[in-house]
Amino acid sequence: MGKIKFLQGNYACCEGAVAAGARFYAGYPITPSSEVAQAASEMLPPVGGYYVQMEDEIASMAAIVGASLSGLKSFTATSGPGLSLMQENLGMAIMGEVPCVIIDVARGGPSTGLATKQAQGDVMNCRWGTHGDHTIIVVTPSSVQECFDLTVRAFNLSEKYRTPVIVLTDKTIGHLREKVDVKDPSELEIVDRKKPTGPPEDYKPYRPDADGIPPLAAYGDRHLLRINSSMHGEEGFINQSPQNATALNTRLYDKIENNIMDIGQIKTFQTEDAETVIISFGISARSAARAVTLARQEGIKAGAIQLQTLWPFPAPHIKEVLGPQVRRLLVAEMNMGQLILEVERVFKGLDVYGVNKWSGEDLLPREILVRLKEVSK
Repeated sequence: MGKIKFLQGNYACCEGAVAAGARFYAGYPITPSSEVAQAASEMLPPVGGYYVQMEDEIASMAAIVGASLSGLKSFTATSGPGLSLMQENLGMAIMGEVPCVIIDVARGGPSTGLATKQAQGDVMNCRWGTHGDHTIIVVTPSSVQECFDLTVRAFNLSEKYRTPVIVLTDKTIGHLREKVDVKDPSELEIVDRKKPTGPPEDYKPYRPDADGIPPLAAYGDRHLLRINSSMHGEEGFINQSPQNATALNTRLYDKIENNIMDIGQIKTFQTEDAETVIISFGISARSAARAVTLARQEGIKAGAIQLQTLWPFPAPHIKEVLGPQVRRLLVAEMNMGQLILEVERVFKGLDVYGVNKWSGEDLLPREILVRLKEVSK
């Protein structure tokens, strides 16, 4: 059975990774994510896992890709500057269809920026950081419990869809301490990657099943594994024909975007009769929920939606809970306006406003309430 623990968010992420079956961590410490590395160094060896201190984030990403292709569930942790360094190898993992998990504990930027302060400026870095046409899965905890739960979910999605997944937290969530129900793996739904079942001579590492996802052998298995970050055919050899490029890019995109109902996840707060709905994520979603409570006390019909999946943007899930009485959306985020761009794109029929803060401080409920009153007049 599981245990109730009082944990920091970064430690809860590592607990979730181990519970999901992760047995390899490679990383380079960076504020405010360094506790994930510390936790991994403590938790992995007792369960037969491996912790490797890397020389930088580029190598960290390369190491977890290699470990995953050797058959181990693998992960790393970083913050914004480190995620920038990881992007080339992240692109390789997307093209190579390598399951792995990256925990990004966001901090203030740009560049070294506010290294020990709060921000949510990695929204578009997570979505578009690596070059070329691609899509990606990003989950976003708003509590220490969700750091555990959504890290487990990240590994499950990574294994199911054969793709890297980012767990995007922030400095406040990463360093917050709360009670956590750390479930035993026997109490969790754990997804493992599909393995090839046919004769080894018939195996093609990029030949998809009917669900669009190819089975994945491991290095050293009877089935020969070829991984290629260039445009490739089903055998794993380079194929740069226009027809193959179109087909492969389309499949990589469709296997995620066509499964948004499975991948997407949101939480709602008093949206049933809301005329103004706040959309947010991470620690700002907690401030948004409190702002709704305060607004209701003043007779303002407000509600809140917390995004547990940030990318692909869970538009169908949001549309399901927005009643015809909703007149406007308020996007609360600690940056100069990133998530709002996607909300404006999707919800063209509604008035969309932002409430933003980029000072290195948390966005407070009273600040959201002030903006809520302004847009609700």
